[in-house]
Amino acid sequence: MAFPQLRQTVLDCVDARALAEFYRQLLGLVYRPGDERPADGPDARAADWLSLRHPDGRPALAFQPVDELPGATWPTGEHPQMLHLDLTVPTVEDLLEWHVRALELGARLLFDRIEDPEEPLRVYADPAGHPFCLFVATPLTR
Repeated sequence: MAFPQLRQTVLDCVDARALAEFYRQLLGLVYRPGDERPADGPDARAADWLSLRHPDGRPALAFQPVDELPGATWPTGEHPQMLHLDLTVPTVEDLLEWHVRALELGARLLFDRIEDPEEPLRVYADPAGHPFCLFVATPLTR
């Protein structure tokens, strides 16, 4: 019997198009065919479900609209995170550059540990309030 395969990570959000655009621009992903923003008319796909892929076609993230979503109160509080994304870059210089880009795209800095010599790290909230980490690490090998 084959193991189940992880297809994608799905994030609930009030505005699926806005959050998909945030991660599309932050991670260099592309829309699943048919999920692109329409040139004109209503954005019917965003009212249901949107998926992003890696440029080579591998699934990455999906966005499911909900009517209401309380923001995470990471690291403690009434609504602590239920999951978060770990994103890595190879150097502190890259981390500094991506910090600026993440903020430009609408992220909010929650925690700053960039001075840590072993694992420079920053924690952000995406525009929908989901926490994600951006830290320095060596690339994973397959």
